[in-house]
Amino acid sequence: MRKKSRRTRARIEPTISVAHLTGKRRGGLLKEEVWQQGGEVVKYNLVYINPAVCSKDNGRVLGYDSSHGVHHRHFMGQMEPIEFPGYEALIERFESEVRELWRKEDEQGY
Repeated sequence: MRKKSRRTRARIEPTISVAHLTGKRRGGLLKEEVWQQGGEVVKYNLVYINPAVCSKDNGRVLGYDSSHGVHHRHFMGQMEPIEFPGYEALIERFESEVRELWRKEDEQGY
């Protein structure tokens, strides 16, 4: 008698990185959550939170995530769907936008 073979599923591995901001951005937060399965990103959440800059959406100034299977961008309380260019390209876009936001915040005195 043969045993039924079980498919081996690669485990979904979460990685979470949180940076609590200090100095003039004190109270702000940068957070990256990414879930991978077999080396492939299957879910992600990138967020810049600063209640001193945005009072909407729990202080989320900027964010990208794939919750509910839909890739989208949050900005100052608004949400829009996006094309997913790949995780590495998305991280570069997020970091670039955060740097630009910080430059504008500095100009406006946040």
